[in-house]
Amino acid sequence: MSDSRTPEESPTGADDGPERPPRYEQVIRWAEYVKANPPEVWGPQQNAVVNGQIESAQAVDVSAEEKQRIRAFARAELDEAADSETESTE
Repeated sequence: MSDSRTPEESPTGADDGPERPPRYEQVIRWAEYVKANPPEVWGPQQNAVVNGQIESAQAVDVSAEEKQRIRAFARAELDEAADSETESTE
């Protein structure tokens, strides 16, 4: 899903650089919005997004084996991210 407020991807498909993933600016924009507004304003918005993601995931018919494969992949990704954070702080 694209965000019409973000610049179009470059013809080469590159983002702004290795330290600036494609959605970095959107995360920064959300963080600034959260800081500028009380939880009563942004909380329901965030809940709607999360609930929508949960509903979408529940609507997908996935076998038990596929769920296990997805969980294993997620665990491996989280472990790799944690290892990267540990290495960068040392």
